[in-house]
Amino acid sequence: MKKSTLFLLVLLVIAGVSACKSQYDRILESNDVDVKYDAAFEYFNNGKYTRAAQIFESLSLLTNGMERHDTVLYYLGLSNYSNKDFYTAETNFKQYLDYFPQGAFANNAEFFRVDCLYRATLRYELDQTPTYTAITAMGEYLANHPTGINADICRHWMEELSERLDRKAFENARLYYKMEDYMASRVALRNVLKNNADNVFREDILYYTAMSSYRYALLSVKDKQKERYLVFQDDYLNFVGEFPESSYRKELDALYNKVKENN
Repeated sequence: MKKSTLFLLVLLVIAGVSACKSQYDRILESNDVDVKYDAAFEYFNNGKYTRAAQIFESLSLLTNGMERHDTVLYYLGLSNYSNKDFYTAETNFKQYLDYFPQGAFANNAEFFRVDCLYRATLRYELDQTPTYTAITAMGEYLANHPTGINADICRHWMEELSERLDRKAFENARLYYKMEDYMASRVALRNVLKNNADNVFREDILYYTAMSSYRYALLSVKDKQKERYLVFQDDYLNFVGEFPESSYRKELDALYNKVKENN
């Protein structure tokens, strides 16, 4: 192929790309509601969610007060959601619900907003503020739709997130045990159950409570040990009273019997 022919083909490709881009730009900058509306849905239906979102967002300024406004706001959120921009999508769905709490898409928008908030939560080691926000939204959703098609999904998410909060509380308290500050460990672990008796890690918490009191007594000066071993015995009895078949039982039984023999 001659260089001149190749150069001409390159120019044609560039011109074609430029024409396509300029067509999109013209639609984006247009004030023609019908043109923008049709184009936004064409991009959306073809999976071009970034462009769809940009046009829907631009269109939302033009349709305010029109019958189409609820559809535009909903599909703006759905475009960002489909593009995995969950932070922006959550804002879009909230905006839709603020404008149209009884709108045709309100049920779906409410669930998608909850979905976005769920996806924004972080693993238990990190800040759990997003988790509390998501749980609150899920509770509101279930209050509004207790038997809805997505109710069971929300309940599952709530259980998962509640367990995450339970783990964070447990692990934060157990940190004192790992640091060998056994008195602080026992206090912190007991406070976890004081604040939430139904913590799903209750068995582990009671085990580490007993181990904390045992190790605190073991490391104490001789004249303090007898009194402090009594605390361990109480913790042991509390544990076996609740979890007689626990896998921790053998270890704690051995420590309890040892303490009984020596005191």
